[in-house]
Amino acid sequence: MSRIWIGRILTTLSVMFLLMDCGLKLARLAPAVEGTTLLGYPASAVFTIGVIELACLALLLIPRTSILGAVVLTGYLGGAVATHVRVGSPLLSHTLFPVYVAMMIWGGLFLRDARVRALIRAVPART
Repeated sequence: MSRIWIGRILTTLSVMFLLMDCGLKLARLAPAVEGTTLLGYPASAVFTIGVIELACLALLLIPRTSILGAVVLTGYLGGAVATHVRVGSPLLSHTLFPVYVAMMIWGGLFLRDARVRALIRAVPART
């Protein structure tokens, strides 16, 4: 029982962060626009990036598509890592932050979803 609750907490934390990020982008608020342009993207891309993020998040939140959602969010967050590496952002606070979010997404899914645990167990160990 505690495994499921820990998984729900991890998922909730990651979803709350991503929803806040989506909201800033979809509303085209100054922090989102400034942050995006500092990373080298045009201000006109902010809304589109927010829509893509929200679509990925929706896939994560629908139980039947949650694994697909985690996969596409991992790709989305990987792009964020690549962007931060390209502009020379600080490693632990900026560049690896999307990795921390992805770890919470996958950790929460692993703890909540038997399908993910079965996939992990199905991978043979190397000898």
